[in-house]
Amino acid sequence: MAQQGSPQLVSLVDPYVYQTLHKVIGMRLIVQTVKDTVRGKLKEVMPDHIVIEAGAKSVFYVRIQQIVSVMPDHSERV
Repeated sequence: MAQQGSPQLVSLVDPYVYQTLHKVIGMRLIVQTVKDTVRGKLKEVMPDHIVIEAGAKSVFYVRIQQIVSVMPDHSERV
């Protein structure tokens, strides 16, 4: 048990979002966050974040708690 006044990390996992994101690994997505929008290929899903590859040298780590919406990216970008 933590002592009084000690900081504690609390992280909530949304099992529905986590499971749905697992189903689309490898697909190109548009991920809208509370701050910005990221487009790219979903490479990995972890309980607290996802990994999006937006280009040959651009990788984004997005916290699941910051995601507002996710949709398929049908654009012709490669």
